[in-house]
Amino acid sequence: MNNKTAGELLISEITGYISELVPIYVDEVKSNLSKIITKYHVLLPETDEIHPDLTDNIKLFLASKKLEGHSPRTLEGYQMELKKFAECVKKRTSEISAADIRVFLSQFEHLKMSTVGKKLSVLKSFFSWLAGEEIIQRDPTAKLKPPKTPKRAPKALSVEELEMLREACKTLRQRAFIEVMYATGCRLSEVSALNISDVNFQSMSFKVVGKGNKEREVFLSFKAKHHLEKYLKLRNDEDPALFVTERKPHRRLSNRGIQREIRVIADQSDVKKRVSPHVMRHTFATLTLNNGADIVAVQHLLGHTSPETTMTYAVLSEEKKREQHKKYLVM
Repeated sequence: MNNKTAGELLISEITGYISELVPIYVDEVKSNLSKIITKYHVLLPETDEIHPDLTDNIKLFLASKKLEGHSPRTLEGYQMELKKFAECVKKRTSEISAADIRVFLSQFEHLKMSTVGKKLSVLKSFFSWLAGEEIIQRDPTAKLKPPKTPKRAPKALSVEELEMLREACKTLRQRAFIEVMYATGCRLSEVSALNISDVNFQSMSFKVVGKGNKEREVFLSFKAKHHLEKYLKLRNDEDPALFVTERKPHRRLSNRGIQREIRVIADQSDVKKRVSPHVMRHTFATLTLNNGADIVAVQHLLGHTSPETTMTYAVLSEEKKREQHKKYLVM
């Protein structure tokens, strides 16, 4: 549809709407509106195209979140999910209903409920922001509840399984990986982003930037310090990254590279559980809490904003339950 046709259609629709409200001279109103419309470039989006209004609002939302300090990874996730949504729901933003969102999410029934819940969470953030900015009058996601997901305790390693991983390490880099990830409880992305200069070996600590661009201090154990120093002394490259590739030219090890190395170590061991960088984080939290650590301290070490998140790691072993029962039962 060309610009002229779209403009004429707009004039007819506006004139028809006004005529329902008050008596008017239709031809005169159309003539006056035509003079105004000629100053603008009017396009009617095709039904199989993404509505430009929705595209513009997505750009505004992402720009706002960037100013709020959200990480590039989070922004990329928002952009990807909202692009999929816009490609499916080809409507003006203000015309999108809760039913449209339900239909969109229903096509992902083959995915885990937790994944569908994350998609809804992005849409809730988007429409809630639009409503808060008064770009739309109502939030169509306000009454949509996230899908119920089964609550499973994180599968942390036992002390014995952790020791089995240690013994399975065949290189200094592998042992340094295991010790640093266990001692600090860092996220995969936090470890990947570390530089050698970030580590203070004297205080056995370093600072990482976690979710929400929040900085926190984490600490090394004596084992982690010892094996990390051994690994760094072995290196003869000049890359600033704490962990680098084994092959030349040496470069910072990516998230996938670290995941692959942890998987290799696990395959070399007799540990039957699935082992990943996140399992190492779970192990740090569960074992320290089982050993009597204060939950608020562990919350800050993990970089959680809420102690409720940290509570999911507070899974007592059978031995610890028995010990607590004997210690605190009033006879």
